Amino acid sequence: MGVKEIITVISVLLLLFPSTVKPRAVGGAQPAGGPQGGAPEGGGGGTLDVVAQFGAKADEKTDLSQPLLNAWKEACASPAPSQIVIPAGTFLLSRAALEGPCQGPVDIQVQGTIKAPPDPSHFKDDTWVIFSRIEGFTMSGGGIFDGQGALAWSKNDCHKNKKCTLFPINIRFNFLTNAYIHDITTKDSKQFNVNVLGCKNITFEHFTVSNPEHSLNTDGIHIGRSDGVTILHSEIKTGDDCISLGDGSKNVVVNGISCGPGHGISIGSLGKYKGEEPVAGIKIANCTITNTMNGVRIKSWPASYPGTASDMHFEDITMDNVSNPIIIDQQYCPWNQCDLKNPSRVKLSNISFKNIRGTAAGKEAVKIICSAGFPCEGVELADIDLTYTGPDGPAISQCSNVSPKLSGKQNPPICAAPAPTSPGGQAGPAKASPGGKASPGGKASLGATA
Repeated sequence: MGVKEIITVISVLLLLFPSTVKPRAVGGAQPAGGPQGGAPEGGGGGTLDVVAQFGAKADEKTDLSQPLLNAWKEACASPAPSQIVIPAGTFLLSRAALEGPCQGPVDIQVQGTIKAPPDPSHFKDDTWVIFSRIEGFTMSGGGIFDGQGALAWSKNDCHKNKKCTLFPINIRFNFLTNAYIHDITTKDSKQFNVNVLGCKNITFEHFTVSNPEHSLNTDGIHIGRSDGVTILHSEIKTGDDCISLGDGSKNVVVNGISCGPGHGISIGSLGKYKGEEPVAGIKIANCTITNTMNGVRIKSWPASYPGTASDMHFEDITMDNVSNPIIIDQQYCPWNQCDLKNPSRVKLSNISFKNIRGTAAGKEAVKIICSAGFPCEGVELADIDLTYTGPDGPAISQCSNVSPKLSGKQNPPICAAPAPTSPGGQAGPAKASPGGKASPGGKASLGATA
């Protein structure tokens, strides 16, 4: 079981068995808070400086946890807008769980650098900083959350161990409504940099993720079971997906992102677990993807549970030395942890790739491998121009179980080659017709993987 799949299980459990923090009572009454950040009634709003007013020290030795929690309790209890300031300097933070609901809006200004303990054994679970069940939350200030993850990367064996230890995620946003995060950096996370779960209307803008290429399982922003997530004008460098969308991701807009190094922008993997929620309404546009393993990707497991993903659109994207610029993979099978004998039961529909251009680092610039049991429907490719200059010839495409609508430039020729075959299966091309559409070209290879 991969890290993303384990995190999906944990996320589902959080949704089924939520925090004991009680929702705001009718009429605005606020329940008394507990030690993890819910606040008692009171407070007058205004600016709260964790150093000047709560005794925090920027000496990289004194734990920021209690001063930050005390400031949060006061801010969260105020019906007037409150601002918490973490000033310039470098702070050590062992852990922070800042929970609502709050009486009024809370803003956090992170102006300094906040560092996690470098040893992953310090943590009892996979959380470093978490913001939970808050409405009207904002965070900015130009500051940095530094996960100090180098030691964890060397211990990460999740690619071969299904019972691997999950290391802490830098920042979790759980069940936030109407949140705005901007001008913040997360770097060197031990695992995912950001995890978004159960949120409604949350925006990231001018957000920076900085992890080295060799850092395993360090997705930039992972989204699950959230509605109305917007990511704008941000830079993401990491060792895994720049942005990944899990089940239940709805109405997601990604625009103006610089991605790379990393594994590109991915929807999925889908279908691994029973009861996954539909994915719908995804728009990825005006992005530049550089030196990544994949470009834009949709992936689901073979022999999967039923599911759907629809209305997914990729437009105006520049690829620079990307190994797999465009890929739909419904035979996703990392480390052979799956059954390739049965097709994916995730139905993909209404998908478009438009005005995608640049250079491929691998020969297969376009690969659309859909499910033999539930072929893709409503796939459109328009104005594709991807070049490959390697020694094994020009770029090619491969397709199975799809009849795409084609228009504009098609470089490489779309669906002009069959998917790979194995002894257990057959695959054939979806051939483009003069009118711009393609006809089905055979069943997917049961043994093909990407």
